[in-house]
Amino acid sequence: QVQLVESGGGLVQSGGSLRLSCAASGSINSIYTMNWYRQAPGKQRDLVATITSGGITTYTDSVKGRFTISRANARNTVYLQMNNLKPEDTAVYYCNLKNIATLEVYWGQGTRVTVSS
Repeated sequence: QVQLVESGGGLVQSGGSLRLSCAASGSINSIYTMNWYRQAPGKQRDLVATITSGGITTYTDSVKGRFTISRANARNTVYLQMNNLKPEDTAVYYCNLKNIATLEVYWGQGTRVTVSS
């Protein structure tokens, strides 16, 4: 079992910054991806950014150049640095871990980000 705990959400003005954290604990296989998703009110949950166990990162187009996903040296904490935030970034952000070997998927409880215009 893997537990994920997000933190760092809040209210920020347009153009501001926030950093989200996701602390993972439990049995983590060496081959995995850690991902940030977000779900705006009334919309589906969408993938925002991914970092693989090898350190490769990918982003959805709408956040490229503004968001950065990174990983702590111990590899059990993942961050999402969000700069130049826009009102359309308002959503609940969820941390997700996908075990590539076992195909298990784990979710955090979510952290709310609200960007005011």
